[in-house]
Amino acid sequence: MKPVRVEAPAKVNVFLRVLAGREDGYHDLESLVVPISLADGVTVRADDRLHVEVRGAPALAGDVPVGGLNLALVAALALADACPDAGGALVEIDKRIPVAAGLGGGSADAAATLLALNRLWGCDLDPATLGEVAERIGSDVPALLLGGAVLMSGRGEILAPADVASFWWIVVHFDFGVRSPDAYRWWDEEAGVTGPDPDPLMEAAAAGDAGTLGSLLFNDLEAVVAQRHPAIGEANQQLLAAGALGAVMSGSGSSVVGLARDREHAERIASGFPNALVASGPPAREG
Repeated sequence: MKPVRVEAPAKVNVFLRVLAGREDGYHDLESLVVPISLADGVTVRADDRLHVEVRGAPALAGDVPVGGLNLALVAALALADACPDAGGALVEIDKRIPVAAGLGGGSADAAATLLALNRLWGCDLDPATLGEVAERIGSDVPALLLGGAVLMSGRGEILAPADVASFWWIVVHFDFGVRSPDAYRWWDEEAGVTGPDPDPLMEAAAAGDAGTLGSLLFNDLEAVVAQRHPAIGEANQQLLAAGALGAVMSGSGSSVVGLARDREHAERIASGFPNALVASGPPAREG
């Protein structure tokens, strides 16, 4: 069997609205999840056992677990349970997405692993069945499995394709991460506020109106996370001062993304930050 390689795009949360806690310990939320051009590479090849290897710069790959806590391995095991023809496989991850940064790197790797192993093993599972497997792995995995921009709700399992033009983003990342359970717990403890109706933001995103979209970016978790990690709030203000049309923390942090007019504008802003990347997205939806 020939190896199968799949790109695993990072995501940004253009908005993240926390509605309420749930009895199962999760939170009901709404979020516009947009894949961007920053991506890991996932290659799967037949092997006599099921295991993961992570490659890349030590600052990235060194923080990624390769055992039972690795979401790509969790995805591989979950797919093996659903696929009668599953065998062993080596899952190789070329790591480019910062870890624990609110960019969905682990979830992206898990989604790419599902897609790649479904082909390698000849499982022929349809998208709906793959989506059911993805739900058991993590809240962001179903959204990243679909590809393209999606409006996510529930605890992450309710998804609808979203009409979003492509924009240019400056991604400012840090050498510390934020655990999602911590961010949501802090929101609970601080009696966090639920953000505004996202319809105007969705209209601007669909129209490609970067100026209006930038003024409407929001993340209900940002205030409580930045209270504990001031560098996040400082990066937000520095991006705006450098000319970004808007700035917002992605996911539960720690990365902050700024919106630019175009690639040249994004690269000019990013040049003022030692830890910034430039990315575009979402890509055109297939089909």
